[in-house]
Amino acid sequence: MGNTVITVAGKGGVGKTSISAAIVRQLVKSYPNARILAIDADPAVGLATALDIDVKQTIDDIRKAIVESGEGDREKKRSIELLGEVRFRVIDAMVEKDGFAFIAVGRPEAAGCFCGVNSYLKEIISIFSEDFDFVVIDGEAGLEQINRRVMEKVTHLILVTDPSKKGINVLKTIRKIADEFVMYEKIGAIVNRINDKNLIREINTGDIPVLAYIPDDEELRLKDIQGENIFNLPDSSKLVSGVQEALEAMGIV
Repeated sequence: MGNTVITVAGKGGVGKTSISAAIVRQLVKSYPNARILAIDADPAVGLATALDIDVKQTIDDIRKAIVESGEGDREKKRSIELLGEVRFRVIDAMVEKDGFAFIAVGRPEAAGCFCGVNSYLKEIISIFSEDFDFVVIDGEAGLEQINRRVMEKVTHLILVTDPSKKGINVLKTIRKIADEFVMYEKIGAIVNRINDKNLIREINTGDIPVLAYIPDDEELRLKDIQGENIFNLPDSSKLVSGVQEALEAMGIV
């Protein structure tokens, strides 16, 4: 099977987090014996909600605890030397649920920061990509984590957009930056919330192949209102079937 690291990126508000959660759902279903890690790398912590995870501790909480304890003193230890300790703390903070593990980055603050949380995230992705068969990363909206090389080495880069010109432009910009800063094996786009099939011919993602076109999903909206997670969606839902199509197109399932 190998180690597969899937990063989901795109403009804010295009449904990136729901798609990330559906990817986790389909991997659990397709590979019930696999080791799967979901990383919520968006400070909004939306993936936790989509997967019905109660987050007790985040990567940034761990970073802050090290800073406050004095272990993070620049003159005593370099940040890289703390990663062994961080690894054990992150394992303790992981939530196990429904056939996968979960960790959230959290909402970083500048005060007392000796090492940006994104630097920790970069190292954690590197460490745990060796320990898990699949790592699914719901990236922060926009360009920063790609631009800062947080997602420096992944196997699959899935870019999400809606049919808007702005969303597609962000998608193309992420591709341009990723080509310079990210080592990836495969790339593809998901066009989300496109309800008129006649509009598909107007969508121009350039040289980024479109993996799936996904209409608005009323079943997803209902589950959101009811507070149920994406694992409770039926296989026939538009989101689930669209994500399955995208994963098949990339050869992941």
